[in-house]
Amino acid sequence: MPSERTEAQVRPGVEADLAALTAIYNHYVRETAITFDTAIFTPEERRPWLLSHPEDGPHRLMVAADTQSQEILGYATSSPYRPKPAYATSVETSVYVAPHAGRRGIGTLLYGALFDALAGEDVHRAYAGIAQPNEASTRLHERFGFAYVGTYREVGRKFGRYWDVAWCEKPL
Repeated sequence: MPSERTEAQVRPGVEADLAALTAIYNHYVRETAITFDTAIFTPEERRPWLLSHPEDGPHRLMVAADTQSQEILGYATSSPYRPKPAYATSVETSVYVAPHAGRRGIGTLLYGALFDALAGEDVHRAYAGIAQPNEASTRLHERFGFAYVGTYREVGRKFGRYWDVAWCEKPL
């Protein structure tokens, strides 16, 4: 049975969110193959990442906070797809939800806000890599119009095994 929906507000991420955002990310580093990072981060080590997502432009960080407690429930980003100039109008998107906040619509809320924010930007395509298996992430991306384009087989090694990553794209 799905968990009860949480009342949340979405806003751009700010430096005061850094510890909470790092804690959420570190959960996925330690416990899952959703990210291929293998060592946890300190908030100070994550600061450059946070600062690379300003409140405007194509590279955004959107944060969902509980409307009552202001606890950070998750975040979504659009980041550079690749560093070469010709890729400037493409972004890679991702969503991370606090482990206790899953199945409450937080990912949907975050992606909705992220794509609304990108609507006025010079962004042509969004890409997402989904470590397999991950049905929840696949469904979320399909709900937002992402289409499957291919799978990199055994592209990452974590927890003593190889993982596939399915790639999908969305026109913007």
